[in-house]
Amino acid sequence: MVTSPRRVLVVDDDSAVRNVLRLALERAGHSVSEASSGEDAISVAAASTPDLVILDIGLPGMSGLEVLGAIRLDQGDLPVILLTANGEEPDRVFGLQLGADDYLAKPFSPRELVARVEAVLRRSKRTEPSPRIEFDDLVMDTASREVSLGGVPIRLTAKEFDLLRFLMQSPRQVFTRSQLLHHVWGSLPGWQTEATVNEHIHRLRRKIEVEPSRPRRLVTVYGSGYRFDP
Repeated sequence: MVTSPRRVLVVDDDSAVRNVLRLALERAGHSVSEASSGEDAISVAAASTPDLVILDIGLPGMSGLEVLGAIRLDQGDLPVILLTANGEEPDRVFGLQLGADDYLAKPFSPRELVARVEAVLRRSKRTEPSPRIEFDDLVMDTASREVSLGGVPIRLTAKEFDLLRFLMQSPRQVFTRSQLLHHVWGSLPGWQTEATVNEHIHRLRRKIEVEPSRPRRLVTVYGSGYRFDP
């Protein structure tokens, strides 16, 4: 049993699946809301401000991946667990790239799903971040959108600031270029080229690195993407 009720939104077009999940989650102490379509899911998520969403990839009409993209744009780090069919590996991988927190293949055990829900909720930190992010002499004030290095203000474009803030908020975590396009630019793969990310990283390196050609903070992880090292 959980120590305090958490709000979980279950999104699946199969009423039997929703009912099974509702019963299991309510027995575990959670409050449950439901949606049977992607459009309904976005509306319910905006109205009920859930702590976590369980989302079926194979929704008719607006797909689960489209819903995931909309949730990431509207509600940022809202935890999402994907429900997938066994044959949906490419969609599952794409969903994780878009920022899903976990997935579970159908058919599944309700007990396992509840365990995964509680694990994701424990990992998630849906609290208001501090307006000040500081690593050694690199200081960012997210409220005033100001950055300084060694006490000297640095002039950044709006998108350079957004990209640096996103990376600094998750130090040492590797993000692919497609993830950065999605989270920082609000773009899905195919809408913008990944070269956009590369160019902005290069610009930032010229502004915050002592040796831009040998970056210490904005590190390339070859074959994967970029990370911020404090």
